[in-house]
Amino acid sequence: MAWFFEKSEGITEQQLETLVTKAAQESMRRICRSPRKVLLLPPDITRAHSGAGRITEMLYRYFSPSADVYVIPTLGQHLPHTPEQNRWMFGSIPEERILKHNWRTDGKRIGNIAADYVKAVTGGKADWDIPVSINRLLTDEHWDIILNIGHVVPHEVLGFANHNKNYFIGLGGKETICASHMAAACYGIENNLGNLVTPLRHCYNKAEAEYLSGLPDAYIQVTMKYNAQGELVLSGFYCGDDTDTYLLAAQQSMSENITLTPPLKKVVAVMQGDEFFSTWVANKAIYRTRKAMADGGELLIIAPGLQRFGEQDEVDDIIRKYGYAGTPKVMELWRKNEDLQDLTHATAHLIHGSSEGRFKITYAPGHLSKEEIESVNFAYADYHETLERYHPEKLQNGFNTLPDGEEIYFIGTPSAGLWTAK
Repeated sequence: MAWFFEKSEGITEQQLETLVTKAAQESMRRICRSPRKVLLLPPDITRAHSGAGRITEMLYRYFSPSADVYVIPTLGQHLPHTPEQNRWMFGSIPEERILKHNWRTDGKRIGNIAADYVKAVTGGKADWDIPVSINRLLTDEHWDIILNIGHVVPHEVLGFANHNKNYFIGLGGKETICASHMAAACYGIENNLGNLVTPLRHCYNKAEAEYLSGLPDAYIQVTMKYNAQGELVLSGFYCGDDTDTYLLAAQQSMSENITLTPPLKKVVAVMQGDEFFSTWVANKAIYRTRKAMADGGELLIIAPGLQRFGEQDEVDDIIRKYGYAGTPKVMELWRKNEDLQDLTHATAHLIHGSSEGRFKITYAPGHLSKEEIESVNFAYADYHETLERYHPEKLQNGFNTLPDGEEIYFIGTPSAGLWTAK
């Protein structure tokens, strides 16, 4: 079971300090009483709103007087943070203590999830090995304590984000990331979203038990929800070293972050400009609403920070080349094109980012042109004209009726939940 947890209508800053201190003390009591070298593994900047950066800074301050403390943001295939982004997310932690994970070069092969197991848990939808490759610093360096910090929230690949996702995607090597994402995509995004243990989570739990059981690690998991005033607040804090720590947090997220709606004809969603710069991450607005969208409806995404499609240049090129074309077309292209076979996580992304023709996806981007947006099979809306009509500060989460009678459903932070008509 989890070492301890706290559920609340809103965890205050002072309460958070107390909980983080308790987590540090428990890790010293249970893992290493006098740690000399500590590793902190927070999420990347797209989950900054969860407060994970603040928690990381608190842990750094606790351990650094007596230990060497390093931070590796679990970037996965996202772009490395700039020094300015690190200061914004991690506060006073020195830049030289924040290491960068390179998913292409830093992975070390430590094991394998056999094709037979993958085929069994996916019901035959995927039938290939998933190599287990993670950042070599985890296994080649000696650490006295490793703490994973993260936000548990509905997720399109793993059902709910975080826990050992930090290892196998966040610090994963290319072969693990590619094989994993393709397996999840073939299983189906609707079959993953909001489920406690998806096929890929089964695979990661198996990999952790078989290949990482010797690590001196533990997890700090937080949940968030909207309070009565419509503010997004911390609602749960879970600390422990086992799968139950994840399951307890995911069960709370399931009760607080999944919103049941009637089928929605018009959804307006905002992807924050200081967190979401590419459709690779801004498409969370699609993932988290697709189960609520009515056939023939429209999802309008306001994305002030949007300036590219992929996080890396080669992925950006793939999205621009093939577009979000739907599963049958993408699978056909995958079988014929070496670039899609090489970067299968990008192939999976093309599947995830399509509505499969069920509803219209419109982007109002801060930087990309009409021609660019339409070239990848999205519809385009002018950013400034969209803001005039659907200004986030004038809308409340949920149903809104505009002065001319148009009814919309507004979502201010799609990445914080899941909306479904089922």
